[in-house]
Amino acid sequence: MVSDRTATKNFSFKQFTVHGGFSGMPVSTDGVLLGSWIQAAHNATILDIGTGTGLLSLMCAQRFYQADIHAIEIDKDAYDAASHNFSQSPWHKRLQLTHADILSWTELFKLSDNLFDIIICNPPYFNHGQSSKLKQRAIARHTNSLPHKDLLQSCQKVLKQQGKANFILPRVEGEAFITLASTLGWKVSRLCLVSPTECKPANRLLIELCQQDETINTKQLETEHSELVINQCGKYSDNFIALTKAFYLKM
Repeated sequence: MVSDRTATKNFSFKQFTVHGGFSGMPVSTDGVLLGSWIQAAHNATILDIGTGTGLLSLMCAQRFYQADIHAIEIDKDAYDAASHNFSQSPWHKRLQLTHADILSWTELFKLSDNLFDIIICNPPYFNHGQSSKLKQRAIARHTNSLPHKDLLQSCQKVLKQQGKANFILPRVEGEAFITLASTLGWKVSRLCLVSPTECKPANRLLIELCQQDETINTKQLETEHSELVINQCGKYSDNFIALTKAFYLKM
């Protein structure tokens, strides 16, 4: 893969701006959906795995006004951009950033360390096919850099027993992810099927996982299902606007 120092487009939201730096990964609708959809207590401890330029951490800091957020990023250019974005945000005192591989970082994580209430991650999802020539984009999009089994097992090491882990994936990869998660002791607590328009089938899954516990009543483990259409009648749907209007400038 060749190096490419083309600057990544910046993106401004109502309360913060994401400076792209040379990360190679601009702000995406997927990220905004996930950051808007997760549920957490206002004083939650949150881990953002593969933060990229810091979008999800910044969204969580805005939404959950007492949350302490720790972000992990392996790519140096993305880390540099996230560091800048965190320092320029109104919530910089509640944002921590580590330049590390999540798999190595969790191996060093001690049981005496504070576990997290919430994990949020927009993970790699391409399992095959040609990798992007841009190194940063390939790392962000291909499971070669972070296999889903390793990701899920790393989450188990640092998540509180009653904590929740949140992901967004294309539908096919998301369904495989859920099947894999179930073999590792996870249960889907919330699941949202996202459709691009009212005329097209769902092509994204918003997934919230919890760790199965034999002491919890089965009814408490039933999955909460929902659906979301992004565009309806040629414009953003009311539900999409309601979900994301705290962030997008023109909503």
